[in-house]
Amino acid sequence: MKIEKMILAVITTNKQKVDGGAPIFLCEDKQEMDQVATDIEAIMDGISHALSEEMYIIVKH
Repeated sequence: MKIEKMILAVITTNKQKVDGGAPIFLCEDKQEMDQVATDIEAIMDGISHALSEEMYIIVKH
């Protein structure tokens, strides 16, 4: 199975801004959010995109 063109994960410090079908990782602060995004990006072979100061998404292009 080949996964393309989808959101693999959402990483945020603000749980009020997320809801939905992708896995959601809630972090305490920006430092933790940056580290989690970097780790998940590497593990899932995706690309991290910052949508705001409090949210990243990991996507597969």
